Amino acid sequence: MSEVKKYDIVIIGGGPAGLSAAIYAGRAMAKTLVIEGEATGGQIIKTAEIENYPGQLESESGYTLCERMLAQAQHFGAELVYDNVVSVELEGQPKRIVCSGAEYEADKVIIATGASPAKIGCPGEAEFTGMGVSYCATCDGAFFRNLPIYVVGGGDSAVEEAMFLTRFSKKVTLIHRRDALRAAKSIQEKAFATDGLSFMWNTKVAEIGGKGALTSIIVEDTTTGERRELTPGEDRSMGVFVFIGLVPNSALFPASIKDERGYIITNEDMETSIPSVYAIGDIRVKTLRQVVTACADGAIAAFNATK
Repeated sequence: MSEVKKYDIVIIGGGPAGLSAAIYAGRAMAKTLVIEGEATGGQIIKTAEIENYPGQLESESGYTLCERMLAQAQHFGAELVYDNVVSVELEGQPKRIVCSGAEYEADKVIIATGASPAKIGCPGEAEFTGMGVSYCATCDGAFFRNLPIYVVGGGDSAVEEAMFLTRFSKKVTLIHRRDALRAAKSIQEKAFATDGLSFMWNTKVAEIGGKGALTSIIVEDTTTGERRELTPGEDRSMGVFVFIGLVPNSALFPASIKDERGYIITNEDMETSIPSVYAIGDIRVKTLRQVVTACADGAIAAFNATK
């Protein structure tokens, strides 16, 4: 492995929170590195439309928004590398971040690793992931054009993505384990008025199956326990899109800075209990996980890290 590269600030994660931190750190003339394992933008690049980011008169995709954020961060001198973080040493100084392709040292570390989609955990889900089961409507919706689509969940993301999927199919059914949605009222009103979108209440997915293609979903009534099978009928196959929450990407980090669910605990300045280590965005304990709060977290962390 080549020599250790040194920075003032290393940001682990390139979603809206990490990119916002990079913009503020770069403008403060700190030597800044963003390490991203997959694609900059995090979960938001899988969102087809963003309507509630301040200053937007028209909706845009998560991808285009984060594309501009990245360009802005690079304009202010922040560097970006695509690599997988293998281990971190956060106590003491300097901090050390070991990646698959290189090692880095930094005076300050900002953790922005976000969260990943939660899984149903039922039989067949893993086997049919990528073969009928998806966690990204923007990525995979077109593969199910004119086929029956089932969306699992009841929050903002599930309902918004179910509406988006009606662009490809007029047989979209949202499966929710309760008798009322958790999504914001404004989103619910739009959903109930969307052609091609129906709702299956008090229901959970118990099993997913098929031969080659996904052709069977066993659902269970959450009140009676009764099970029944959903099939595509005359259609060739069907799709299941899962939006039931997030799991924090925090396995790399010490238990001393996490809560019982794995989210990282910070104060209002985004500081963890380890000096010079910050956490921002979906990875930290917070009430609202939205682009606007992620960007605020990033700005606050970078401001404090560069004071």
